[in-house]
Amino acid sequence: MGVPSDEVVQIRHADAAGDPAVVTISCPDKTGLGCDLCRVVLLFGLSVVKGDMSTDGRWCYIVLWVLPRRERPVPWDILKDRLLQLCPVAAPFGFDAAYLAAAGLQDAAPPEPQLFLLKLCCFDRMGLLHGNATLSIRSNLDLNAGNSVSTDVTRVLCELEFTIRRVKVSTTPDGSVLDLFFITDARSLISSYILSNDFRELLHTKSRREEAYDKLDSVLGDSLASREIDPATEDMLSCLQTCASLTPAVMEQMFNTDLIIEEQSINTRGDTTISVTMDNSLSSVHTLIQIQCGDRKGLLYDIMRTVKDCNIQISYGRFYASQNGRCDVDLFVVQSDGKKILDQQMERTLCCRLRMELLRPLRVAMVKRGPDIELLVANPVEVSGKGRPLVFYDMTLALKNLQKRIFLAEIGRHVVEDREWEVYRVHFGEEHDFSPSLRSKIVDGVTSMLMGLD
Repeated sequence: MGVPSDEVVQIRHADAAGDPAVVTISCPDKTGLGCDLCRVVLLFGLSVVKGDMSTDGRWCYIVLWVLPRRERPVPWDILKDRLLQLCPVAAPFGFDAAYLAAAGLQDAAPPEPQLFLLKLCCFDRMGLLHGNATLSIRSNLDLNAGNSVSTDVTRVLCELEFTIRRVKVSTTPDGSVLDLFFITDARSLISSYILSNDFRELLHTKSRREEAYDKLDSVLGDSLASREIDPATEDMLSCLQTCASLTPAVMEQMFNTDLIIEEQSINTRGDTTISVTMDNSLSSVHTLIQIQCGDRKGLLYDIMRTVKDCNIQISYGRFYASQNGRCDVDLFVVQSDGKKILDQQMERTLCCRLRMELLRPLRVAMVKRGPDIELLVANPVEVSGKGRPLVFYDMTLALKNLQKRIFLAEIGRHVVEDREWEVYRVHFGEEHDFSPSLRSKIVDGVTSMLMGLD
C-alpha cells in the first residue's frame, strides 16, 4: 500500500527505472478531493497505473502509483506542495471539523488567484507558441520535446507555473505577433501551512515579474519586441466573456452525442471498447460502478471529474492499468444523501455520461468560418469552473509537429445544453489550402497529443 506516516502527503520514489513512484495522501475528506488530486497529477505529466482510495466521510486515504509519461525529471517537491494545497487541514484534537466549519472557525478556502494580463509583441516564426528551447530552470512540468532551439511561449509560461485562463493571438500583415495571455500565478496559491515555508514571490511583486521577464527574454531573444505584465482591469475581465459564437452546424458537429457514438462505432478497435455497469447486489449501502476501457492520458481524471460533477461520492475505489493497455475501475459510491443509486433513470444517465466522457472527453474538429477553416478544440469545464490542464500546450505542440503556423488563436467559454465548455479556436491564415486528408491529419494529430496516444 502507501507510505505509513503522519505527513499529509508522502511520495516514495521508484526503486528502479521503469517502476512507479507511490504518492500517499491521508487527510480530512472533502467533496471532489479525488478529482482535484488527479487534475494535479495530470498537470505534472504523470500517468496513474494503479490507485486505491477509501473514506469514511470524514477522513480519506488515497494511494496513487504514478509514472512519468516521458523520460524527464519530475519536480517531486513542487508536486508535493501542489497536492498539499488541496488537502483540508485537520481540526485540532477534540474538535469536530464539521462543527468548526458550521461555526465559521475552520480555515477558509484560499481566495481566487488574481488575474494578470501578459502582453507579448514578437516577430512571427514557426514554433513561436511552442518550440523546444531547453531551459535550465526549475520546471514543474515535463515540457522538453526535442533538441531544436526554436522559441516557446507556452512552454515558458508552464515552467514559470503560470496558468493560462484565456489567450488571444493575432498576426499583423507586417509579420508581427501580438499575444495576450490572461494568466494566474500558481505560486500564489501556496498555503501558509506548508511545512517547507517556501513562501515564493507573487506575480504582483517586482521580483516575480523580473523573473518572468528574464525567462521570456532568454528564450524569445531577438524575436521579442516588448513584454508587459499588468493586473487585469474590469474592462479586461469583461473581454473574457466576449468571444465568437458557435454556429448551429459547428455545435451539431462537435456536441451531438449520437453523431459521436456513430462515428466512434465505425472506427472502434478491439482495445478501445468501453464497458460501464452498475450493481446494487454486492453491497447493502453502496452502488458498485465497474468500468473497463482502454488506457490513455487523463483517464482517471475524467472519471473522477464526471463523478464529482454528477454529485456522486466515492466511499472506496480501485484503479488498475494493465500492461496490455486496458484499465479496470471499481467504485463503491453513494448519492449526496448517503444512499445507494436506486433510481433506474439516474443509473442510465450516469452510465451514459461516463461512457461519453471516456469515449470523447475532448472534441476536436476542423470547421468552416466563412471562407476560412478553423481548428476547434473543446473540453468540458468542471462544475467548480476549472478547465482541463495543458490543453493549449498540447495543441500548440501538435501543430508545431505538423509544421502549421498559428495566425489567430483564442480561448472562450460556451454553454451547450446546460454544460460549460472551454473552446480553443485556431486560424491558420489564408496561405493554407486544407484538403480533406490534411484536415483529417490535423484532427488526428491534435487528438493523439491531447489523449496521449502519440
